Amino acid sequence: MIEKGAVLPMFYLPPVDYFVQLNTYKPDILIEREEHFPKQTYRNRANIYSPDGMLALVVPVIKGSKNHTKVKDVKISYDFMWQRLHWQSLQACYRRSAYFEFYEDDFAPFYEKQITYLFDYNQELLNLLLKLTKIKTELNYTDEYQPEYPNLHDFRFSIHPKRESEIQQKPYFQVFEDRKGFMKNLSIIDLLFNQGPQTINYL
Repeated sequence: MIEKGAVLPMFYLPPVDYFVQLNTYKPDILIEREEHFPKQTYRNRANIYSPDGMLALVVPVIKGSKNHTKVKDVKISYDFMWQRLHWQSLQACYRRSAYFEFYEDDFAPFYEKQITYLFDYNQELLNLLLKLTKIKTELNYTDEYQPEYPNLHDFRFSIHPKRESEIQQKPYFQVFEDRKGFMKNLSIIDLLFNQGPQTINYL
């Protein structure tokens, strides 16, 4: 059992803030798997920089018969072609970035194959992102829900789309920054596609 470090939720293409914390508290990282699925969080959405400003990519989930579904049991909905939409958005937003083509083949399969559970989908993406950002750490997972972790830094609710990130973020080049200026705490892929191998130094 981890006695220090941090507990983090499982997000879809998590924001930069998430990776800053993950890199800071590694190797003592605990990933929350037993919580009830909260709506309108990064668990099934990611923010990227589009020509018109910030764009939210949302992974649709199947409406469960019960409201209180554990996050590991939430299923992805494939009723409409969200994967095609997300992939087209990523291409449109990052085709001109320095490293999109470098990483394109790593991400493309995630927008073709269908994975049943949101947690499993996010987990596979997170493993890829850890590899590409060169963050070496083992991930541990909760086996029961605990409202509090007195000895851990708890980021389950503090990293949230409706909350201003508290990290001080140094600007880096973004494809459309001439239109809306620098946007902080977007999805890690914004940093990765623009900074490539320098991402780990930035974090």
